Amino acid sequence: MLNTIKEDIKVVFERDPAAKSVIEVILCYPGFHAIVMHRIAHWFYKRNLLLIARIISQINRFITGIEIHPGARIGKGFFIDHGMGVVIGETTEIGDNVTLYQGVTLGGTGKEKGKRHPTLGNNIVVGSGAKILGPLKIGDNAKIGAGAVVLKDVPPNSTVVGVPGKAVVREKVDYSEADFTRVDLNHHLLPDPVADMMRCLQKKIEDLETRISKLEGGKQV
Repeated sequence: MLNTIKEDIKVVFERDPAAKSVIEVILCYPGFHAIVMHRIAHWFYKRNLLLIARIISQINRFITGIEIHPGARIGKGFFIDHGMGVVIGETTEIGDNVTLYQGVTLGGTGKEKGKRHPTLGNNIVVGSGAKILGPLKIGDNAKIGAGAVVLKDVPPNSTVVGVPGKAVVREKVDYSEADFTRVDLNHHLLPDPVADMMRCLQKKIEDLETRISKLEGGKQV
């Protein structure tokens, strides 16, 4: 447990330039508090001590504003920045080196039993206010833009934006040279498919105006 806590503290320094000291992280970082308390709650959950696990998770929610069901499975290198309003459902599975920003929901749909929450791969960044709903899969190295609502599986190495979320960029990765210990936190550098479409339409209109002008003998339209 101590080694895991040390790793959680290390992750904060890697991904938050505002962190100044270990004592500051231990005392002042709700994302750190939330993951430590979740690991304790999950320990009880796996041993079928469900009430104790839920009580710990509710205390966690009260203190941090982050709600993580004790049944959620979370890998190494997990980081929640700020964290207020983050919700992680019971059957959620999260891989290694995943970062969530405030207001993220990893939620379920309907009342069905069994797997009903998302599965996130490794090296994923989920922007502020994003909602990932249902038993879908988010591939490794994906970025989910702020405010996106994801309702379908996301392929690896993709960037997702919009409501509903659409994969607008798919990057090719050389897996022989890729450094998967680093997480790209530039979640503000996202494409704008609406603006791209408007530029295409504007270019099409200009082309049509030019053709019409030529057909009319050079008259201005």
